[in-house]
Amino acid sequence: MTKAAKSTPVKPVAKKAAKKAAQKATAASGKATGVAKKATATTKKAAAASKKAAPAKTAAKKAAPAKTAASKKAAPAKTVAKKAAPAQAAPKKAAPAQAAPKKAIVESHAALVRRARRINRELAEVYPYAHPELDFENPFQLVIATVLSAQTTDLRVNQTTPGLFAKYPTPEDLAAANPEEVEEILRPTGFFRAKTKSVIGLSKALAEDFGGEVPGRLEDLVKLPGVGRKTAFVVLGNAFGRPGITVDTHFGRLVRRWQWTDETDPDKVEAAVGALFPKSEWTMLSHHVIFHGRRICHARKPACGACPIAPLCPAYGEGETDPEKARKLLKYEKGGFPGQRLNPPQSYLDAGGIPAPPLGAG
Repeated sequence: MTKAAKSTPVKPVAKKAAKKAAQKATAASGKATGVAKKATATTKKAAAASKKAAPAKTAAKKAAPAKTAASKKAAPAKTVAKKAAPAQAAPKKAAPAQAAPKKAIVESHAALVRRARRINRELAEVYPYAHPELDFENPFQLVIATVLSAQTTDLRVNQTTPGLFAKYPTPEDLAAANPEEVEEILRPTGFFRAKTKSVIGLSKALAEDFGGEVPGRLEDLVKLPGVGRKTAFVVLGNAFGRPGITVDTHFGRLVRRWQWTDETDPDKVEAAVGALFPKSEWTMLSHHVIFHGRRICHARKPACGACPIAPLCPAYGEGETDPEKARKLLKYEKGGFPGQRLNPPQSYLDAGGIPAPPLGAG
């Protein structure tokens, strides 16, 4: 047999192999088609879900205008606030007129003495009628009135003491008084029970230890019930003509503003300020400073724009600097109002001062 005859039987085998391969390919194609159909079905389901979710998104979009409408309605309120803002900002425009408080000044002791004495000279020209603002006719009345002036105004004391001294004109009379009756008279001054105890005790001490006379020495005065250094210096300076510095709340506030001292203890303030002035000036210095503190250099709203010593004051600008507004803050005769004394000195009346009304008047 030839080689060609031997190779002919191979063809049928190849055909069978080709058929099997074709069948396998068809089967694979069918499987792929099935997978594709499943994928298509999944895609359709996802599309359906997306369509169902679409209304919710649409609803959200529909709700959005409501928010927009609400914000649009709120917008005018913001606009109103913006329009109102300039009214709030107005004080800022006026701020330049309100000078900033000056910083602590650095000066030698000699320079401080010169400035302090110049301030006192200026105040003496502004208040030539300065005086103690408690009504009194003798040392006894003055010491009693000064004790009663604690925690109240001089005006209230002056309105109360006429009734007290009419009924108890001497230390002996007040020492023997019925405490309940004295309390009723002193009730308008506040703390009337404690004050009654003090003035009766003080009167007894005067009657028993000093023959019914008020002593003219500091060491004796401070031994009396209710009498401290401040009260003693008021009595010494104004009833006996003996120099003393009265450190009340006005005096302490002003000398610290003027940087004469930074002490807060009254005794230390007294010593520091006393070293700046001759002893002969102490009593009138106290009157000048206290008058200025009550009339112009107030604790809360100092009238800086109406202050005669503004160029000498390191604290200028703590209060109102506009002259017109500052003048409206002035008190007592500077503002055209009654003073604190029912019976002020003639010099005060000549300067335009108005007597205070009695208790219960108008």
